[in-house]
Amino acid sequence: MTDLRLDNQLCFKLYAASRAVTRGYKPMLDALGLTYPQYLVMLVLWEWRDEPLQQPTVKALGQRLSLDSGTLTPLLKRLQQLALVERARAVADEREVHVSVTAKGLALRAQVAPLRERLICDSGVDLDRAQALAQGLDALLRQFN
Repeated sequence: MTDLRLDNQLCFKLYAASRAVTRGYKPMLDALGLTYPQYLVMLVLWEWRDEPLQQPTVKALGQRLSLDSGTLTPLLKRLQQLALVERARAVADEREVHVSVTAKGLALRAQVAPLRERLICDSGVDLDRAQALAQGLDALLRQFN
C-alpha cells in the first residue's frame, strides 16, 4: 500500500509545486493589479503580438491555456475592465470573439518582464535545474496530451 502514500504521488508533487510558484508570484502580481491566471492570459497575448496570429480568438486563447470558456470569459472581462485587453465579435461569424492587447496592456509588459527572474533570484532556485525540470514537464505534458 505504499503506492497510495501522498508523498509517492506525482500529481501531488506537481500540484504543490504549482501552488508554491503561484504563491511566489502573488505579491509581485498584486502590486500590478493582476491575478496569476490574468498574468498567464497576458503572457499569451504578448507572445501572440510578437508572432501574430491572423486574428487571435478567445477560443484559441482557451486552447493555449487549457482553459474552458466558463473560466476564460470572466478573466477576459476583468482584463477588459482594467483596459488591458479588448474583445470584439468577428464580422463574418458573431460566434467568434477576437481578443487583443491595448496600449495599456502593452505598457504593462515592461513591468512584468523582470518578474520571472526576480522570483528565481528570491527563491534561490538553480536556473539550470529549473530549465531541466521545465523540459521534463514539457515531455510529461506531451505524453498526457
